Amino acid sequence: MMKAIQTPSCSPDAVFFGPDFHQSLYCHLLCGLIFHEEIKVIYSTFAHNIVQSFRTFEAIWEELCTDLRTGVLSTRITDPSVRTAMSKILKPNPDLADKIHKKCSGLTEWYGLIPEIFPNTKYVYGVMTGSMEPYLKKLRHYAGGIQLQSADYGASEGCIGVNVNPSLPPESTTFTVLPNNGYYEFLPLSQDTNSDPDPNNLASVKPISVGLTDVKVGKEYEVVVTNVAGLYRYRLGDVVKVTGFHNSTPELKFVCRRNLMPSINIDKNTEKDLQLSVEAASKLLAAEKLELVDFTSHVDLLSEPGYYVIFWEVNGEASDELLHECCNQLDLAFADAGYVISRKINTIGPLKLRVLSKGTFQKILDHYIQQGIVPNQFKTPRCVGAVNQSVLRILCDNVVKSYMSTAYG
Repeated sequence: MMKAIQTPSCSPDAVFFGPDFHQSLYCHLLCGLIFHEEIKVIYSTFAHNIVQSFRTFEAIWEELCTDLRTGVLSTRITDPSVRTAMSKILKPNPDLADKIHKKCSGLTEWYGLIPEIFPNTKYVYGVMTGSMEPYLKKLRHYAGGIQLQSADYGASEGCIGVNVNPSLPPESTTFTVLPNNGYYEFLPLSQDTNSDPDPNNLASVKPISVGLTDVKVGKEYEVVVTNVAGLYRYRLGDVVKVTGFHNSTPELKFVCRRNLMPSINIDKNTEKDLQLSVEAASKLLAAEKLELVDFTSHVDLLSEPGYYVIFWEVNGEASDELLHECCNQLDLAFADAGYVISRKINTIGPLKLRVLSKGTFQKILDHYIQQGIVPNQFKTPRCVGAVNQSVLRILCDNVVKSYMSTAYG
């Protein structure tokens, strides 16, 4: 959460550098309430982080109000440096506590939470494209009528493009390539590059890429970058679609990560295909006023034939009939020709939907934090492979219901 440009954060430095993620998040939310009228921007690296923060707020808002009323920080905050920093700004304020309590109590299913609690917020900002798109529905629910702005297109390899039209909805966001940040090439997806012996180095094969000004509008490409940091013709694995040109530099729409899901037979489903399948099936949940919290997948290659597994965490109690219908819809929504043919001739087995207990994806986040990942860089893995046994074990240990598709008979 950010105040004025001169003092961008409402939280003390000790909260940012605190050793425990959950304690820091609690204090960030508390600081946001203390300075609620000064907040101008709600920001995090990814849309997922913002949604997770306000889901946490739903669970702890009454405790936060108690802290505001008494001026005493919750005992859940145990780090001395964080407690010291918070003691300098947390003072007894019964009027503010009553105000926040009244506002939260009056919200219907937390719709419009952000403008209600932070009335001077101008926009919500973060990465909202690609794998973050599934969180936009919930983020809009919290934001009410406040604008969502998608951040620029960046990666560990550098800033690739900027969002020059931030007023567009995130689903329509395009990125104008910054030609001076590196040397960019684009691999047409229509070409078969699987024979490349080193997928991160194109130096040893005949060039099959096109230059920055040679891309075609409407075509999809994989981005290749050479930069001053030493990367040479490095394949990012990002699939983009060229939507036009800004002067002479292309405008790109992020599509998905390439080869996210392993192939069982002749299927070539991608992260985007998975996302579209889940969107189609989750509409059945929405019709019953249920919410899909998060999802991931696994491809079981040990069985014969292999099959897709989709893991869902659902907010609310869904009937067996509804969840079985969702399972069938997930199976039918994969439109890749190779998958459809393989399902019809049973060289790919029936898709399975496994419903998880509440809080499973929080356990996965906690697991990655314990492994050393920075929380605001976390992305829910959309396909959990057999090599990631620890995450797969968390998923399997928290399955409460399982369904098998009968969509293909």
